[in-house]
Amino acid sequence: MGDPRRLRKKYQGPLKLWDKERIEFEIELLKQYGLKNKTEIWKMDSLLRKFKADAKKLIRASTKQAEMERVYLINKLRSFGLVPENAKLDNILGIGLQDVLNRRLQTLVYKSGLARSVDQARQLITHEHIKVGDRIITFPSYIVSISEEPQIGFSTNSSISSQDHMLRQSLVLPAKKRQITYIRSKHRYGKTHTKQEKGITRERIRGK
Repeated sequence: MGDPRRLRKKYQGPLKLWDKERIEFEIELLKQYGLKNKTEIWKMDSLLRKFKADAKKLIRASTKQAEMERVYLINKLRSFGLVPENAKLDNILGIGLQDVLNRRLQTLVYKSGLARSVDQARQLITHEHIKVGDRIITFPSYIVSISEEPQIGFSTNSSISSQDHMLRQSLVLPAKKRQITYIRSKHRYGKTHTKQEKGITRERIRGK
């Protein structure tokens, strides 16, 4: 027999299915960051919402345990470059979805000049050409810490690690062309949803 546990999704999709502004924003994100599908956006959004929900909970708490959790959460997000050095919990509420997407390995491989495009960056990662420190990372969505960022490079086992490789010869791109621009949108990604909102949406989907 199989595993009796019910496997749950590790992300939550949009509550409002047909939102023109959100759909247009997601299409731009897919192009900008070379994402495979919208699920990758929703996973990053769910991660962001979890950070914000934890921050809101800790803002209201006043116990010693809460203080320890505050320090841990802020230090964790600081290590990813998502909040400044002297950050407070309020800074976490200001993190945007693109701030998280900019810390993905795929984005940083492109921005560091190891690939000519975000799509090529994804291909290099999934084909085991990219390492972070001593580890070969094959997940484009891997969130890179500030300390790990300088350690991104070609794996020594990869043929591309040779300076004479044809791909290396074509990687001389001006830094200006490797910039990821922020997309303006009124859609509020990273917003935490109430139980009441979730319940209303489920009823609409079921046709009640």
